[in-house]
Amino acid sequence: MKTLYLFIVTILFSIQLFAQSGNKQDVVLKTNGEEMKGKVTKITDTDISFVYSNETLEYTIKKSDILKITHASGRVENFSQPTNPAQTRQSDAVSMSASPADHHNKIAILPFTFMMDNQPGSEEVGMKAQQDTYDFLTKHSAGYSILDPRSTNAKLIKAGITRDKMIGFTMKEICDVLSVEYIVDGAVTQNKGYATTSSSGTTNDKVKRDGSDKLKSVSGYNTSYSNAVQRYDVAVSLHIYMDNNASIYNQSHKAFLSNTDGSYSSPLEYLLKRCPLYRK
Repeated sequence: MKTLYLFIVTILFSIQLFAQSGNKQDVVLKTNGEEMKGKVTKITDTDISFVYSNETLEYTIKKSDILKITHASGRVENFSQPTNPAQTRQSDAVSMSASPADHHNKIAILPFTFMMDNQPGSEEVGMKAQQDTYDFLTKHSAGYSILDPRSTNAKLIKAGITRDKMIGFTMKEICDVLSVEYIVDGAVTQNKGYATTSSSGTTNDKVKRDGSDKLKSVSGYNTSYSNAVQRYDVAVSLHIYMDNNASIYNQSHKAFLSNTDGSYSSPLEYLLKRCPLYRK
């Protein structure tokens, strides 16, 4: 009987240990104090590969940014700390580079391209569309951190990534400069549609009364007015990239009706509500 009791206790203890070990995670402690919990999938001479808990995207972190790894088994692996951590971080800030782990759940919106009648249009319209996209997503992207347009544009200019030179950079490189995981890039196109014309007129005759009490026309003039209104066909394109250069959304939408002010708000909101970053 005692043997059976000891056997049952041993089995229950083993099950408890197994359950506890099944919930353990690898914990990566970085030199800046940040803890990353998940699974270390690979370690090389210069970096490690890491996946956050309940996620599938794999990140790469430099060994120079890691203080230690506490593995799920309990084993602790220490890494050599930089000789001068403050100097290293200052150097990173100057080059505006960041490890992919620092990009997690962060979004930046680039200034939109604006085309009018198939020709480059005003940059102010593109920056207005960038701001409108930021205003909309800040209300409908719970769980994400969005870089404000002013900071985005300042970082791009400092890195030499202007609109005319942007084609020379990969989206991964732009993500590294902005320290984000997602890039929203868009374009607004505006083309002249049909024009409507309205007209109106008035007639003014001068008359006098003769001796027989009859009205007699003496002189007169006609006045007419016309008004032409130009209408525009507007469309918006939206492209979203990740920091590994992957394209996760690429759609275009044209406003159902033409308008007289060139407004793009309707097709822009249509696309944003259907993009993977949108939250109600």
